Amino acid sequence: MKKTIIAPSILSANFSNLERDVKMLESIGADWVHIDVMDGHFVPNITIGAGVVKALRKTTKLFFDVHLMIANPEKYWLDFKKAGTGLIVFHQEVLTDKKKLIKDIKDSGIKVGVSIKPKTSIEEVENLLPYVDLVLVMTVEPGFGGQFFMEDMVPKIKGLRKIINEKKYNCLIEVDGGINAQTGKICIDAGADALVSGSYIFSAKNPAEAIKSLFI
Repeated sequence: MKKTIIAPSILSANFSNLERDVKMLESIGADWVHIDVMDGHFVPNITIGAGVVKALRKTTKLFFDVHLMIANPEKYWLDFKKAGTGLIVFHQEVLTDKKKLIKDIKDSGIKVGVSIKPKTSIEEVENLLPYVDLVLVMTVEPGFGGQFFMEDMVPKIKGLRKIINEKKYNCLIEVDGGINAQTGKICIDAGADALVSGSYIFSAKNPAEAIKSLFI
């Protein structure tokens, strides 16, 4: 059985000591660092920009998974690529030429993904699956960490898994929102390849055990 990719979200880290927390993630077996970028427009929160990502890049060799929860990803993705990002994930719900954006990001030499909010159906994103490296299923409304897992999103994961397997697409399924040992197992059983978890890891007395619990 393949190992699930664990991508802790630094949205729940200590922002006054991100270097320490990212190095901690590397030391306890995280695979990726999930970086939530919010603009206060597409979602009701503001987080960090490419400058912070560039600074963090110097502190770790972990793969950077940047989730752009912003209204105009076509204007800003290149800044994050230059900052050292390995994967750019934008939202299906943005008003931009998505296929052009996917091509531009892939042509730059990094991976690209598309994310769907809870109210967005998999049918709305199905036409992009042949072109992206990853599809991110949000199991909470994006914007804030620490929310509860929406179990009615599980059929989306199963539906995407079925399409990807049947069409033989080279596309991972990532899940983000309310992920802990119990909900993580639900997502893996439904077909998820990667789990994003924030508060569950960073609030744990033993973050290493918290990470381990996500893929056992």
